[in-house]
Amino acid sequence: MGSYNKAIESYKETIATAASLAASAMLLRGVVNDLVPCEVRDFIFSGLCLVQSRVFSEHTIVIDEYEGLSTNQVFDAVRIYLSSRLQYCADLQRLKVSRVDKSKNMTIGMEAGEKMVDRFEGTEFKWRLVFNNRSSFSTNSNNKTKVQQFKMRSFELNFHKRHKEKALNKYLPFILQKAEEITEQERPIKIYMNDWENWLSVDLHHPSTFDTLAIDSELKQTVIDDLARFVKRKDYYKRIGKAWKRGYLLYGPPGTGKSSLVAAMANYLKFDVYDLDLSSLNSNEILKTFLMGMSNRSILLIEDIDCMIKLNRRDSKDYGNGRDKITLSGLLNFVDGLWSSGGNERIIVLTTNYKERLDPALTRPGRMDMHIHMGYCGPCGFRVLARNYHSIDDHELFLEIEGLLKEVKVTPAEVAEMLMKSEDGDEVLKGLVEFLKDKKKRSKGEPKRGRRKKGSKGEPKRGGRRKKSRGEPKGGQGSRRLR
Repeated sequence: MGSYNKAIESYKETIATAASLAASAMLLRGVVNDLVPCEVRDFIFSGLCLVQSRVFSEHTIVIDEYEGLSTNQVFDAVRIYLSSRLQYCADLQRLKVSRVDKSKNMTIGMEAGEKMVDRFEGTEFKWRLVFNNRSSFSTNSNNKTKVQQFKMRSFELNFHKRHKEKALNKYLPFILQKAEEITEQERPIKIYMNDWENWLSVDLHHPSTFDTLAIDSELKQTVIDDLARFVKRKDYYKRIGKAWKRGYLLYGPPGTGKSSLVAAMANYLKFDVYDLDLSSLNSNEILKTFLMGMSNRSILLIEDIDCMIKLNRRDSKDYGNGRDKITLSGLLNFVDGLWSSGGNERIIVLTTNYKERLDPALTRPGRMDMHIHMGYCGPCGFRVLARNYHSIDDHELFLEIEGLLKEVKVTPAEVAEMLMKSEDGDEVLKGLVEFLKDKKKRSKGEPKRGRRKKGSKGEPKRGGRRKKSRGEPKGGQGSRRLR
């Protein structure tokens, strides 16, 4: 009975307090109406409404670092994306900088509590990195519960409620895509080699790029445009019913930069390189296993294809005996057959010093789509090498060197070797002039190669008789035949 009376008394006090507050509000409203002008009242009420609308119209999306025991991929994507945008944000007062591998660049991130504003398609999105205290419970063998405290990082995304659909269906998917692109660009390129039945890989640190490649500028731009067009044509290849791949045949004398071009292609596209040694394989089945083990966005490289293996169908003898053999049809089935659809966004590169030795079935369009002749060093290639090795864009000896290059067959590798002989640019250019002049003299002093024309001056006609000189025996010069 006592508790009942207490409840009644508490209820009465609550009613009295509410009545008092209501009376005070009515009195305050009357005072405001009597003393405050209408314009000021409207301004105050509109301000209060604006504050209320801002407070209750903002939505928040929380993105935790972990989802259970697994890493939240959305959190990682947001961290990578925002790191790329921090340089454009001048409002941040505290940044976090770190590096765990000296071969990589510094990583810039947000410090806890900092806020950052990002604009997407005209909409303002506000980010904040927060730390939340979380607890985990575990039970030991004695049935005692142990509580562990840890901090969970989270990103909070704030935006106006009318942009909720854009945030979920456009903005966050955009961040996932951009983070994937950034990760792909920063990922180290790898080069693989086949060993028994597995691919072995190391990081590819080849410095060759299209800027440093000593080939004709028009040819270089043609290759760049072709590669750029290829990687953007996923839907196009699907529409026309072809596997998303591209074949390049690089041919020309040794030392003309075929391997450097492959490295430049890999660095440009950020594609891994699979260097396949056909001579170490002994069956089409093993070849198929290796080729299907390649990843997408990769380059299959087969160097010196004419020397690797007998791949000419006009040759009746296949490599190996019995079932242990690799045939031309086995390779073609991957290059342009049903097995070619086993991967996407792949490039196949064959190199050779002797294009004429290859079977036309291997080099036809659709298999080797682009034939690239890697020729001797010309004026354009020389200027690239001079800039690469000595940062020289022009020199009084350039015209003489370029004139000699048009008369002498010299590879970019030979020119590069001459440019590396000294740190003095003037000295190496003079040495290159002497080298080219000497090679020109030696090429003129050597007998002409190839078939000589019949009846040329001072030469006997092939297959005919040499005109006898006066007094020469009937059997020919020095003949001892007796009749």
